[in-house]
Amino acid sequence: MNGRLRAWIELTRPFTLLPPAIGMVSGACSALGAGRAEPSLPGPRAALSVALGALTAALLNAASNALNQIHDLAIDRVNKPERPLPRGALTVREARVATLALYVAAVAAAFFTGPPGRREVGWIVVFTAFATWAYSAPPLRARNSWWLGPLVIALPRGLLLKVAGWGTLASIFDDREPWVLGAVFFVYVLGAAPTKDFSDMEGDRLGGCASLPVRFGAARAARVIAPFLPLPGLLLAALPSIVVDGRPLLGLPPWPAAAVGLGLAAHGASLARFMTRETAALCDPRDRRVWRGMYLLMMELQTAAAALYFVGG
Repeated sequence: MNGRLRAWIELTRPFTLLPPAIGMVSGACSALGAGRAEPSLPGPRAALSVALGALTAALLNAASNALNQIHDLAIDRVNKPERPLPRGALTVREARVATLALYVAAVAAAFFTGPPGRREVGWIVVFTAFATWAYSAPPLRARNSWWLGPLVIALPRGLLLKVAGWGTLASIFDDREPWVLGAVFFVYVLGAAPTKDFSDMEGDRLGGCASLPVRFGAARAARVIAPFLPLPGLLLAALPSIVVDGRPLLGLPPWPAAAVGLGLAAHGASLARFMTRETAALCDPRDRRVWRGMYLLMMELQTAAAALYFVGG
C-alpha cells in the first residue's frame, strides 16, 4: 500500500470506526424490532436512512480520532511515535483539513438521516461533534480530567449513539425506550473508556493529562473500572423485568434477555478479572488484549440488544 494512503487510513484509526457504525445499526434494528419504525419510511428508504446513520457514526468517529491526534501530538511523540503525525508522514495542516472535511461530511449526512421532516439525528451529531472538540481541544480539553474525560466520551458514544440509531427509523422524544437502552451503553462506555489510558501513562504525565490511572495509579484505577464491564449485561438481564407505569423499562423478552445478559456479564467479568490481576500487561503498550476486549464486548452488547428485540417481536 502507498505510504501516504496508509498514513491517511491510520489517521482515522479504522478499527475504532466499527463499534459506532454497529451501534447506529443496532439502535435502528432495536427500533424496528420493537415495532416503533415510522410507516413513512418504506423499506428502501429505511435501509438508506440506516446506512447513512452508520456512515455518519463512522465519519464522526474518524474526525474525532484525527482531532485527538492533532491536539495530542506532543503526548503521542512519547506514547505512540508510530502514528502518522509524530513520524512525519502527515503534517498538522493536512490533518486539520482532513478533520474539518470529516466533520462536515458527518453533519451533512446526519441531516439526511431519519424519518421525513425529523432532524433529531442531525442535531445529536452536531452536539457530538462539539463534545469531541471539548474532549480534545483547548480551552476545555476534558481529556486532561480523570472524571470529565470519560463522561464526555460516554455521553455521545454511549447514550446518544444508541438514541441516534433509534432515531434513524423512529421518533426519540415520545418514547423512553431508546433513552433507557442508551443509558445501558452510557454506563459501559463511562467505565470502559479509561482502559485506553493505562498504556499511555508516561506521555500523559508529561503532557499534563490526569487520566484515571495517572490520578489513582494503575492498580486502583483497574479496580474502579472493573465493575462497569459486567454491569451492562446485568442491566440487559434485569431491566425487561422491571415495570414502571405499566411497562417494562426495556421491551425485551425477559427470559432470553436474562440468559443473554448474564452471558455478556460473564464475559465482562472475565475481562475485569484480567484487568485487576494483570496490571503490568494492562500498562504494556504492546499488550492490547484489554483494549481489544473492551471493543469486542461493546460490539457484542450492541448486537445482542438488537437481536433480542427481534426475539421479542
